[in-house]
Amino acid sequence: MRARTILLLSLPLWLAACANKPIVDTKGVNMAQYQQDLAECESYAQQVQVAGKAATGAVAGAVVGAAVGAAVGNSNTAGRAAGAGAAVGASKGTGRGLHEKQRVTRNCLRHRGYAVLN
Repeated sequence: MRARTILLLSLPLWLAACANKPIVDTKGVNMAQYQQDLAECESYAQQVQVAGKAATGAVAGAVVGAAVGAAVGNSNTAGRAAGAGAAVGASKGTGRGLHEKQRVTRNCLRHRGYAVLN
């Protein structure tokens, strides 16, 4: 059940990340050089630890969920709330990591002289 919840919460973030490539004004741009620069910038962005951010978010979400669940119910409620909190926290952490990867790619392209439009 928890794995399915995590998957359902993180799926939109993964889809958004795949669809959100940088949009660059290509007027007067050597496209072969741009493709090489884009590949290099994306390789730098791979250094962002998305899984680590997801794990940190899951732990924080579980702690908050357990505390809220314990405050409003019993240990069973606390356990379920911790699981839900972990799923939400992991999803948020994943989203932060993916956003950071996109930011690294865009900044890299800008520093190489490209006009990044998004």
